[in-house]
Amino acid sequence: METNNLKFSDNAIQVLERRYLLRGIDGKLIESPKQMVRRIAHNIAQAENKYGASQEEVNEVEEAFYNLIANLDFMPNTPTIMNAGTGIQQLSACFVLPVEDSMEGIYNTLKHAALIHKSGGGTGFSFSRLRPQNDLVKTTSGVASGPISFMKVFDASTDVIKQGGKRRGANMGILRVDHPDIMQFIDIKADMKTLTNFNISVAATNKFMQAVKNDTDYELISPRSKQVCGTLNAREVFQKILENAWKNGDPGFIFIDEINKFHPGKNVGEIESTNPCGEQPLLPYESCNLGSINLNNFVNSEKTDVNWNKLRECIRLCVRFLDNVIDMNNYPIEELDIMAKKTRKIGLGIMGFADILYELNIPYNSEKGIQMAESVMQFIKDESYAMSGELAESRGVYPAWEGSDHFKEGRKMRNTCTTTIAPTGTIGMIAEASGGCEPAFAISYIKNVMDGTELIYTNRIFERVAKERGFYSEELMRKIAKIGTIQNIEEIPREIRNVFVTAQDISPEWHIKMQAAFQKHVDSSISKTINFSNSATMEDIDKSYMLAWELGCKGITIYRDGSRDNQVLNIGEVKGKEKALEIKQETTKDGSACEISIEEGRIVKSCE
Repeated sequence: METNNLKFSDNAIQVLERRYLLRGIDGKLIESPKQMVRRIAHNIAQAENKYGASQEEVNEVEEAFYNLIANLDFMPNTPTIMNAGTGIQQLSACFVLPVEDSMEGIYNTLKHAALIHKSGGGTGFSFSRLRPQNDLVKTTSGVASGPISFMKVFDASTDVIKQGGKRRGANMGILRVDHPDIMQFIDIKADMKTLTNFNISVAATNKFMQAVKNDTDYELISPRSKQVCGTLNAREVFQKILENAWKNGDPGFIFIDEINKFHPGKNVGEIESTNPCGEQPLLPYESCNLGSINLNNFVNSEKTDVNWNKLRECIRLCVRFLDNVIDMNNYPIEELDIMAKKTRKIGLGIMGFADILYELNIPYNSEKGIQMAESVMQFIKDESYAMSGELAESRGVYPAWEGSDHFKEGRKMRNTCTTTIAPTGTIGMIAEASGGCEPAFAISYIKNVMDGTELIYTNRIFERVAKERGFYSEELMRKIAKIGTIQNIEEIPREIRNVFVTAQDISPEWHIKMQAAFQKHVDSSISKTINFSNSATMEDIDKSYMLAWELGCKGITIYRDGSRDNQVLNIGEVKGKEKALEIKQETTKDGSACEISIEEGRIVKSCE
């Protein structure tokens, strides 16, 4: 077996060995990291044959794909890494399935979800079509059990399936705010024991948000009759959402009208749900394969700007790669195959954004930070559209193009959507990049290993700057890990403190402004957590929800520090006892709808 590990760090190799490299029937590794990259590149390049490429051209594309991943310029989503070139060959991370208002429809979807989880994908559902609890069921002259009861059935099914033998299934459950059972839904995860395999979000309409603003009632709509069947006070419902979000981060909030307004494929149908982390709104039976560019590799040598020309070439190759994935994918059910090839959605995103702000000496919570977000994402969108247009000329437009917004604009496209920002948990770890568009969680932290040894981990850019500026010491790094922030450490120059901010240093308003800046240039949506201090009030969260709506975000997920008893990451004072960043060898949910854990000393969100 080859042992050349390319540019992968020791930590990355351990993650690859545990999660991604192929094993034989005896459980022993039969693949090196280099062979893994070759497997992926070779497999995805084979799609070129479908479009008349010669063997020489296929080989050239394979080599380009190989270098793209081997150089850590780009990483595809986890199912592609795991399954490309294997017997499974299921390459997409995100799926949305419809839940019809019939027993046959519900259990058919449950079966389909099980097949997706088995193959390594996550599923999103809207339960809004189901009639409410105690509503009439004509066929049996009985009463309906309601959406909540069926969500529990889906949750139990997920419990017994381990994805591809490697990770647990993940679900998103969504209910419209005008569904008669909305108050039950909002409270469903309050006990922190129910629906442990689900993230839940309320689908808020503009009518509802306006009613909240005006403190007026809004109408509930019967899914069965489509008629008004009651009213609720919008402010009271909103308050109940705030209470639960303040308590433990659930439910999340998606702005369903905003999602559908900017969806280019309105001619195909209406979006009801997103994937488990919320960054990928999809039509029923749609899927999306994601991949992320590692921005760390695109800072110019002077560390003054992005190397835009290099980034352009990378974007073009990534779009080709992700479009090829659609053709090479082995979809678990036929309906998914049909929809994927009808709309051809791809989700090209980023990782390492917080890292490059550190490199470029730009605070995350600043107008310059916002401008950089807009510049990078607009460039990625424009160039991905240009490449999708070129592929449309050579391969044909996506079949649902006629009647789409792109068609009305006179823009030929190969893909309905091209951009998404995912959390990039484990792939960010492999690439040694900060997650998605999130700020860094910590500058320095301590890992307590099993023999009692304390290992200090420090952000590599901060460590370099500290050494260059002459204030580095292991004692200082330990001090930072215990405090969790450098903002009040006087021995660090003020200009350094201004740049090296972490999630807890950034006000919710700046978090939301950053999300909104990226959203302007993202087709789909964004996985982003709005962090609050433990002392945050419900009024603080209230203002943030309204700001997110007003700024055009497609959703908002908040997390108040310490609001979950089993929170994995804690800095400073923990339940009255001073500790460094407390690390448990387990995973749990954080407020961003991802599982967060420490692996080989790195903070990991496992959700792409």
